[in-house]
Amino acid sequence: MRVNRAWLGLVLLMLPTFLVALDTTALLLALPRLSADLGADSVEQLWISDSYGFVVAALVITMGTLGDRIGRRRLLMIGAAAFAVLSVVAAFAVDPRMLIVARALLGVAGATLAPSTLALITNMFRDERRRGKAIAMWATCQFAGGAIGPVLAGFLLQYFWWGSVFLVSVPAMALLLIAGPVLLPEFRSDRAGRLDPASVGMSLAAVLLMVYGIKQLAAESAPLVPAAALAVGAAIGFVFVRRQLRLATPLLDLRLLRNRPFTAVLLSLVFAGIAMAGTGLQVTQYLQNVLGHSPAAAAVLFAPMGLGVAAGTMAAPALARRMKQTTAIAGGLVVSALGGLLLVGVDGSRALPLVMTGIAVLALGTGPLFALGTGLIVGSVPPERAGSAASMSETGNYFGGSLGFALLGVVAAVVYRSRMDGTSDSLADAVAAGRHLPARQGAGLLHTAREAFTAGLHLTGVVAALVFAGLAVLILTMRPATRTMTTPATVPDYEATRS
Repeated sequence: MRVNRAWLGLVLLMLPTFLVALDTTALLLALPRLSADLGADSVEQLWISDSYGFVVAALVITMGTLGDRIGRRRLLMIGAAAFAVLSVVAAFAVDPRMLIVARALLGVAGATLAPSTLALITNMFRDERRRGKAIAMWATCQFAGGAIGPVLAGFLLQYFWWGSVFLVSVPAMALLLIAGPVLLPEFRSDRAGRLDPASVGMSLAAVLLMVYGIKQLAAESAPLVPAAALAVGAAIGFVFVRRQLRLATPLLDLRLLRNRPFTAVLLSLVFAGIAMAGTGLQVTQYLQNVLGHSPAAAAVLFAPMGLGVAAGTMAAPALARRMKQTTAIAGGLVVSALGGLLLVGVDGSRALPLVMTGIAVLALGTGPLFALGTGLIVGSVPPERAGSAASMSETGNYFGGSLGFALLGVVAAVVYRSRMDGTSDSLADAVAAGRHLPARQGAGLLHTAREAFTAGLHLTGVVAALVFAGLAVLILTMRPATRTMTTPATVPDYEATRS
């Protein structure tokens, strides 16, 4: 492939990469409005937020293997077409259940895009230096998509209805479908791994049942059904683990977890994602429904979180040249813990500056972990297992973000309902109810509801601070890897990930 054509193909591949990341975070600002329009309760809101990410996390490795079998470009085209159609379905959803199902199916389509784009980049750029530059640009798109998602959603919501957030991806996917066959090569691998539908089904069932149980325990007075869901999910998870340890080519190579540095960094990526996503969910709703900012204003006020991650990520290589990578990561996590503590003081006239400072500091500290973590994971295992390690790292990133919406969302919802004595299910519900009450009564309800939601934000900040502090200790106490760490700029060859 000629160089110019290859770079044009890279630009085309950056579109789905950007949109998959954008779709994960764009709903943070759209959630209050669509919840009010569709009448979604607090549990349905959480499913709307995280069903997409959970499905992507469960299927991304399988989709990479499928692409090797049927053709990477073909899988990308199929996924792009499905993503465009399902985005239209989600945009015009008429009730919460329809939107939840559409989001889950979008996750299936989204899972085809990330591995296909990265695999095709390795085919298009054979020169190692150019390939490294291309992959760096690809990775930057992921960060940019996650950071710009809430901002773009805020401006769209200012002028259009909430469904416009989903329709953004349709023109880009149409362009990919038109130009892809011209600019992108096809590739199939003779050494494609074996598909394992049973493992995929078990992993997805275990995660969704356990998440369902956690959410419903917080929402229902009768704990029998949620407890049963937790028990069944845990049992399926146990069988899944046993199966992975017995298979010669497992879906997830859990044997890698025997390596303590690998496990420490992987856990850090997952739990940092939990804290980041959960905090982002609460802050975006706080800016709109408590402080009363418009979606566009909330988008601008939330931008420091994305800018903080970007700044921390860009600073990480320079930090790694001056100190050990583990020291840089642990130091950043301590900074993130301080950011979480700043959110505990959010109240009254100092609320807005503390929120903006808190999310910026919290996000800034995660930069070294996100920038250096994959290198540490790959560098802590033998070269022949680097592909499995990289796949687990990517899965952990998606899984942590989705779990953050679920777990910290439930924690904040429990605090809110306890403060409201069960009279209101969510802040969005109280805002909607207040419009139909007499002025004084409506104002009283909104004041109480906003105080209850603020209490949930305070607890979210405490939990995030404890998570980041614990991760810093974990990183500092882990044993060094036995082989030389991969430098931050090094990315494992995608062919190794499929061998």
